[in-house]
Amino acid sequence: MIRLNGVSWTYAHAEAPSLRDVDLRVGPGEFVALCGASGCGKSTLLRVMNGLIPHFHAGGALTGSVEVGGLDARQAELDELGLITGTVLQHPRRQFFTDTVPEELAFAMENFGFPPPEIRARVAQSAAGLTSALPRDARLSRLSGGLQQQIAIAAASAHRPRLLLLDEPSSNLAADAVRQLAATLASSRAAGLTIVVAEHRLRYLRDLVDRVVVLRDGCVDVEWSGDEFRALGETALERRGLRGDVGPACLPPVAAVGASVVEPGADGLAPDGRVGSGLELDGVQCRLGGKLVVGVDRAWFPIGEVAAIRGPNGVGKTTLARIVVGLQKAPGQVRLEGRPLSRRARQRISGIVMQDVQRQLFSDTVRGEIELAAERAPAGPSVADVLSELDLADLAERHPLSLSGGQQQRLVVAAARVAGRRIVVFDEPSSGVDRRHLRSIADQIRQTAAAGAAVLVISHDEDLIALAADRELTLKPV
Repeated sequence: MIRLNGVSWTYAHAEAPSLRDVDLRVGPGEFVALCGASGCGKSTLLRVMNGLIPHFHAGGALTGSVEVGGLDARQAELDELGLITGTVLQHPRRQFFTDTVPEELAFAMENFGFPPPEIRARVAQSAAGLTSALPRDARLSRLSGGLQQQIAIAAASAHRPRLLLLDEPSSNLAADAVRQLAATLASSRAAGLTIVVAEHRLRYLRDLVDRVVVLRDGCVDVEWSGDEFRALGETALERRGLRGDVGPACLPPVAAVGASVVEPGADGLAPDGRVGSGLELDGVQCRLGGKLVVGVDRAWFPIGEVAAIRGPNGVGKTTLARIVVGLQKAPGQVRLEGRPLSRRARQRISGIVMQDVQRQLFSDTVRGEIELAAERAPAGPSVADVLSELDLADLAERHPLSLSGGQQQRLVVAAARVAGRRIVVFDEPSSGVDRRHLRSIADQIRQTAAAGAAVLVISHDEDLIALAADRELTLKPV
């Protein structure tokens, strides 16, 4: 299905190649996982397979031969390759062309000229496989990152391609959605689809993969058969910087009550002697389209600690975070150290790391991005120290948009660290991050709290929660 011979690729204006002399074969119906450290070339290799390199990412230098589904990918038109491939990007928002779920599911088939009755039938079939929590007429722009991810996967496979390429598909998914993703991939595999997945979170793929390919600095470092991969222990995975199996984090709960709150009740809310030493929410609610999506009567987050915000996709975790930092209007009151804060006041003292970090990159260099964040900050960590701690020092003069997804993630975390804000929210900060950098991000989150901030971390990543969080607030649908 895929034959790569001596493939090297250097992006335009890049000093070094992203892929170096890659030889790779993927047979029809095979399930292959690509893994390796952030920036090792996984996403770039997927772009070679679907033809975005060299047809879309123009100006770079491609050598070697690329054959996909019997087509010479360097010579074939993109629509020819698009008919036999389906691609799910790391941040699905970037690949949506419409505004509703049915329209997005139908979009590719309409472009390929499928008969309308067939389109309607396939849209209905694809929609039936989506989570029941997803309104079928929902606006894509109003959905959580996890729900957007599910729709992107369904849309990429609705035209029934022969090859499915997925870039970090589990990065924003809750545990139940990851199980659903695994089931979807298993059924696609059983139907004969060829699947290539670039991933850091490998455990859900353990029983699915036929082969695991580890990349390092743009080269194929090692290949394991599925059986060899399943036999590997934690030490072998850690040696190559790959994620292993970490059980669910078990943390004490945040004291909170409300329609959105799963347990524990009011015990511990504003106890004597601690009033004014934390971030308090009082009567916070948010309605979208007339429907209550967040209802927190009261909650208390201690300063100096990290609170994990958990719950299924679409329960309002990001909406709650936007309320806390003043980006979302909502009735109720937010207090810090006993002092009520208006939306404008919260915006001045808050920082947020969004799910799609490209929306937060403003400078023309990595160093400049962090210096910009540090301009109005009180005395804190030096730019050089944070660059070093997050393994960005060698990339300091690179343009932020030239970095890999994981490197961009670390850059925005670095900016949040030096900004010196009193309230800081990290929304899925570990997507696209390998094992070693997961620990460095967790360290930065803890240091942010230790510097005197109230820190909230929205995450489905059990590894990150175990490393970074002190307590948890679990939300439920209302």
